[in-house]
Amino acid sequence: MRLRFLGGLGVLAAAAILTTGCDSQPADTVKMADSKADAAAKAKASKAAKVQRAAAVKANELGQIPVLMFHRVVEKPGTTDDRSPAQFRADLERLVKEDYVPITAAEMVAGRIDIPAGKHPVVLTFDDSSPSQLTLNEVGVPQKDTAVAILKEVAAKHPGFRPVATMYITRDMFGKTVREEQAQTLQWLKDNGFDLGNHTRDHINLRGRSQKEVEEQISTIGKQIASLSGVKPTTIALPYGNQPKNKNWALHGPGYHHDGAFLAGYTPSPAPFSKAFEPAGIPRIKVMEKKGDCSQFCSEAWLDWLNKNPDMRYVSDGDPRTVAYPKFKNPYLRKTFTTWALPY
Repeated sequence: MRLRFLGGLGVLAAAAILTTGCDSQPADTVKMADSKADAAAKAKASKAAKVQRAAAVKANELGQIPVLMFHRVVEKPGTTDDRSPAQFRADLERLVKEDYVPITAAEMVAGRIDIPAGKHPVVLTFDDSSPSQLTLNEVGVPQKDTAVAILKEVAAKHPGFRPVATMYITRDMFGKTVREEQAQTLQWLKDNGFDLGNHTRDHINLRGRSQKEVEEQISTIGKQIASLSGVKPTTIALPYGNQPKNKNWALHGPGYHHDGAFLAGYTPSPAPFSKAFEPAGIPRIKVMEKKGDCSQFCSEAWLDWLNKNPDMRYVSDGDPRTVAYPKFKNPYLRKTFTTWALPY
């Protein structure tokens, strides 16, 4: 009888253990499910808040970006490519007034557009590495009325207007012939947030040139820039805006890899998140008033047009990790950026 009783107790104990075990499993599962639900709810609320902020500033990160093309900044302009110091200051002041914030060409092609909500990116590019763009004095300060000095001056007056630009370099090297002085200039640019780009060694027209000639022109100056500054160019500005026979020769070759090749005209650029963006042929805009051939296709005309057509202009949502835009523009988003998408 005692054995039987103990056996009964054993059965009861085992049943109790099993029952307890079964009861604890659902509790853990429910707790985990609640945790996942909380996380999902928080993520949904966070996204909703981002959408609300994007809509509030009418963000359009599939909009167009002006890439402005400068050359020399000299007191007495010799060609329509030149700007006087006064003209260049006025160019920058207009950009400030119209809520543009400079970014570099490298940042643009990589989609690293980190500017405040409601602002518009603009890319300032300088071709030919002229002394009028940057000359350093005896203590390493940009000389008065050079392009870089003026840019820094305007930025100091207007906090938030970034003093950055992309300098497209040839063998002219800002007028420096001594290697150490060339290194000083390029390293100053790098250390101060400027972007160094490739403009070929001799500024020759690449149209009709052999693959060997194209690669030699690009790789030679690219290696020199890297040797002097410690950074490799990630973009190129094509001399005269002309692409080589195979446009990919400008992007990839022995010793160089470019994420973007910039032309010489004559429209704003599609955003890097847009299907219309073509890395091998990114348009730029010549900086000039509405005169003659520039009555429609230079900077004054295009900036006026973007002001009158704000729905076509890039407007930042303030978050570099998202691509915000009106929902009806969804078909224009590049698939590469699907996970960044924030339509509203």
